[in-house]
Amino acid sequence: MKRTFLFSILAAIAGSLMPLAAAGQVAPEAGPGPARRGASPYKYEVFGALSYTAINQVNQSRRGLIGFQTSFTRDWGRFFGLTAQGDYYKPSAGTGSEGTPNPGNPSVYSVYAGPQLNVPIITSLGGFFYGLLGTEHTGGENMNPSTSFSGGYGGGMSYNLNPRWAIRITGQRVGGSFSLIGNNQGAGLSPHVTWNSSASIGVVFRF
Repeated sequence: MKRTFLFSILAAIAGSLMPLAAAGQVAPEAGPGPARRGASPYKYEVFGALSYTAINQVNQSRRGLIGFQTSFTRDWGRFFGLTAQGDYYKPSAGTGSEGTPNPGNPSVYSVYAGPQLNVPIITSLGGFFYGLLGTEHTGGENMNPSTSFSGGYGGGMSYNLNPRWAIRITGQRVGGSFSLIGNNQGAGLSPHVTWNSSASIGVVFRF
């Protein structure tokens, strides 16, 4: 009788402790910050930056141009995203010995889209690489053609100030089909692939 009573008490105590043990094994909900190294809780991001580009598609304009770059990215998961990017450049980055910024009045703008691969490093630092396809226009130089299909690649690094805001640097290289002759060229001249490099620094906002 005593043993039966003792077993009944032990069974009751074990039964009362089982819900507590099960609750202790449930993972806590993730907070608003990144749940894993380099991850972001947001799916969209907007990037705005001050940018510099070379202007190799115009032979006589070797001093680059200053402008801005903006992009919109939609992330799927931790590593993959799709990005759309626009650039515009107009002011010359310097002047020559003759005191003029550039022959003619060059300007460049471009629109691109492509895949992006994110590479988490640590919670506050991440890298990325992307491919670009789109179109590039050169104005003020009588280029032939003035607008060309173009594409290339780029990459950069982002430093997260918090889950929403980050500082980013990027660099890219894109090729377009422009003539190598320069200003005042006539119609019918054969275009060639010309490669431009650019670099940007700016801020990212995620939502």
